[in-house]
Amino acid sequence: MSTDAHFTEHKITVLLIDDQAMIGEAVRRMLAGESDIEFHACRDATIALDEALRIKPTVILQDLVMPDVDGLTLVKNFRAREETHDVPMIVLSTKEEPAVKAEAFALGANDYVVKLPDRLELIARIRYHSRGYIALLQRNEAYKALEESQKRLAAEVRQAERYVYSLLPDKLKKGEILTDWRFVPSAELGGDSFGYHWLDDDHFAFYLLDVSGHGVGAALLSVSAMNALRSQALPNADFRNPSQVLFALNNAFQMDQQNGLYFTIWYGVFHKPTRTVHYAGGGHPPAILIDGPSRDDVKLTMLESSGPMIGAMTDMEYASAEATLGAFAKIYLFSDGAYEIEKADGVLWPFSEFIAFMGKGPFDDPAAPKMDALVAHDRDLMGQDDFADDLSMVELTFLP
Repeated sequence: MSTDAHFTEHKITVLLIDDQAMIGEAVRRMLAGESDIEFHACRDATIALDEALRIKPTVILQDLVMPDVDGLTLVKNFRAREETHDVPMIVLSTKEEPAVKAEAFALGANDYVVKLPDRLELIARIRYHSRGYIALLQRNEAYKALEESQKRLAAEVRQAERYVYSLLPDKLKKGEILTDWRFVPSAELGGDSFGYHWLDDDHFAFYLLDVSGHGVGAALLSVSAMNALRSQALPNADFRNPSQVLFALNNAFQMDQQNGLYFTIWYGVFHKPTRTVHYAGGGHPPAILIDGPSRDDVKLTMLESSGPMIGAMTDMEYASAEATLGAFAKIYLFSDGAYEIEKADGVLWPFSEFIAFMGKGPFDDPAAPKMDALVAHDRDLMGQDDFADDLSMVELTFLP
């Protein structure tokens, strides 16, 4: 944001508060030839505060000895009002008295001048104090503009978050494959998204991707890639073949055409007749397979992928692998926000400890979902509720 373009032009504006007409005329003549200085005079101290609120001076020249209102009391009153609290005040006095000067400065005066000063000296003091006050006004404007910009950005991020939520798949509670998921966005919103759907009667695709960076741009790229997968809108790609899908994704979403953003992905296809999962990945953490002959006799296997991230170079090859599922099988897809967390002591949580946590049962207890346990455990480790990156996890249960 360029804050200079939003600065208000503040002209040097002088308000003289002095009951003597001759003093007012003398100061007016001193400043008459200065085109950048606007001069106002107020002879009645009882209305001086109202005049200051109306004129909005960049510097106030004030006499100390006036009828009706004591000069030092007026200094105190100016400093008590929010609108005039920071306006520079130059006290005018007929003589130098250390005790009076000390009290004036203690009450908030910025300068003390024995009247009438030399013309060049007065102009120099007026310009000096006004420049500092105008800089303060412009700095406050810049802070306000930045604050408003941050509010708008936060609103855009929340809107993007709601949009991402709206595109996430329904949880499958019936059928041969059951699904559940957790999506815990960070304050800045990362680029996580995921999906799953039947390609035909025998093939079920499931995937999770994570765009680099944070904010609306990362979220929109994530949504675009997810939509391409969900609508099967990639050219020359058999969506039952993970290698072809990632090859096509990589060519379609080159980072030099995506504002420097890239993403990682794990993509798998379950073949129902053989209970085989074919999978490939691009720079993404492995999926976790919890598998065995029964829920009481299972082991953890990592479904590793070695392909490069999506978007770095065109025509990259992505090798696929396969795994055959037993009678009890669960697969967990996740983003790195699930384990790349900084513990309360400042140390990163080791990936090996994350894997060990995911390998501990129970795995099929509706009263204690594994993903909820992970989110709670992460928050305990961090000592706070907010995540630095999106945490996304998908659980797929393949019934026999």
